[in-house]
Amino acid sequence: MKPAPTLSSAFLQPPGQTLPAALLALRQQRGTALADLPLPTRKTENWKYSSKYLKLTDEIAATLPVSGTPAAAAPGYCAVLRNGVLVSDASNLPAVAGIRVRRFSELSDDEAATLAQRLDGTLDRQAVQLAGLNSARFEDGLLITLEPEAVLDQPLFIIHETGAESSGSAFPRIYVDAARHSKATIVEEYTSSGTAVAMTNTVTEFTLGDGASITSVRLAMEEQNVQHLGATGVRLLDNARFESHCVGFGGPLRRHDLQVRLEGPGAECKLNGVVVTQGKQHYDNHTTIEHIAPHCNSEETYRNIAAGESHAVFNGRIHIHQDAQKSNADMNNKNLLLNNGAEIDTKPELEIYADDVKCAHGATIGQLDETSLFYLVSRGIGRRDANVLLTMAFINELVDQIPVEAVKETAQARLSDFFDQTFQEA
Repeated sequence: MKPAPTLSSAFLQPPGQTLPAALLALRQQRGTALADLPLPTRKTENWKYSSKYLKLTDEIAATLPVSGTPAAAAPGYCAVLRNGVLVSDASNLPAVAGIRVRRFSELSDDEAATLAQRLDGTLDRQAVQLAGLNSARFEDGLLITLEPEAVLDQPLFIIHETGAESSGSAFPRIYVDAARHSKATIVEEYTSSGTAVAMTNTVTEFTLGDGASITSVRLAMEEQNVQHLGATGVRLLDNARFESHCVGFGGPLRRHDLQVRLEGPGAECKLNGVVVTQGKQHYDNHTTIEHIAPHCNSEETYRNIAAGESHAVFNGRIHIHQDAQKSNADMNNKNLLLNNGAEIDTKPELEIYADDVKCAHGATIGQLDETSLFYLVSRGIGRRDANVLLTMAFINELVDQIPVEAVKETAQARLSDFFDQTFQEA
C-alpha cells in the first residue's frame, strides 16, 4: 500500500526570530506538531473534493520576503500587509479612543504571553489541519483590541498583498479582541502581485465579549498563480453579534474554513457568501456553526456560480449541542452551473442534540432557466445581456447586503469581468 503523503520538511524551516519569546515558543510547538503531518487525500472527508488541487511543493516552502512596494491602499483606515507583515508607511491606522492596532512584534512580554494562550483557541485544529502551518510560520501579525464600549467610526481595511515576485508562501495572522459592547467593521482584501508560483496561508480570529458587534467582510482576489488557504475562527459570548460577508473569485486552489462558536446565551451570527469560478478554477468553502449556549440564532446563505470546467464546493455544518435549547438556525445554499463541464458539490449538514429548536437547511443546483432567457430575448434584449441579467440576479441579493460601498463596487467590477469572459454575444 502506498504511504500517505506528508508535509515536506522544507515547510518546517525556522522562520524569523523577531517576535517575543512566548510567541516564538508557540511557533516552535506548532512546528513540532507538523512533523510527519499527513496531507489531505481524497479519503480525508473535508478535503474529498479539494485535495487534488493542493500543491505544497518545496518550491513554495520559503517565506516570501517583505521587500517591495505594495499597491495603493484603501481610503480611510487601512493596514497594509505585504507577505504577512505590516507596511507602516503605506498604512493609516485608526487613532480612536479605546481601539489599538499593534504588530505582534511590538507587544510586551506579558501581552505576548496572553496572546499566545489565546491563539488557535477559536479553531478546531483537527478539522482545519493546515491552519497549524500558519501558527508555525507567521513572521508577525496584527492584534486589534477594542476596549469596552469602543466604536470604530468607519471600516478598517486590512489589505493582504502576496508579493509573488519569487516563489514562496506568506502567512498573515490577525487576532481581533472585541470587549463588551464594542463595535467595528473589518474588511480583509486579499490581492497579489508578481507571477511566480506562491501560496497564502492565512488565519484570522475574532473573540467577541458580551454584547459586542463585529461585521467582517472578506474579499479573495489573488491572481491565478497564488493558492489560498484561509481559516477564520469566531467565539461569541452573551448577546454578541457577528456578521460575515465573503466574496471569493476562483483560482488554482481557494479554500476558506469559517468556524463560529455561539458560546453565550443570546449570541447570533449571520453568514453570507458568494463564489464565482471559471476556466479550470477551484473554490472550496467549509463553514461550521456550533450552537453551544441556549437562545442563540444563526442564519447562513451561500451561493456559488461555476462556469467553464471549474469546480466549486460548499460544506456547511450546523451543530446544535445538548444544552442549546431554543436555538434558531437556518442554512441555505444555492448553486448555478453555467456550462456542462462545470461542477459544484454541496453538502449541508445539520446535527441536533437538543429537543426545543427551530432548524432548517437546504441546497439546490441548477442552470439558467431557458424560459426566462427566451422571455428576455423575445423583448429585444441580447442573449449575452439576458444571461448576465439572470446570473447577476442570482447573487445580487447577497452582493447588495455588503455593508461597505467600496467593497460592493470592487465586487461588482470583478463580477462584470467574470461575465465578460463567460458570456459571448450570440
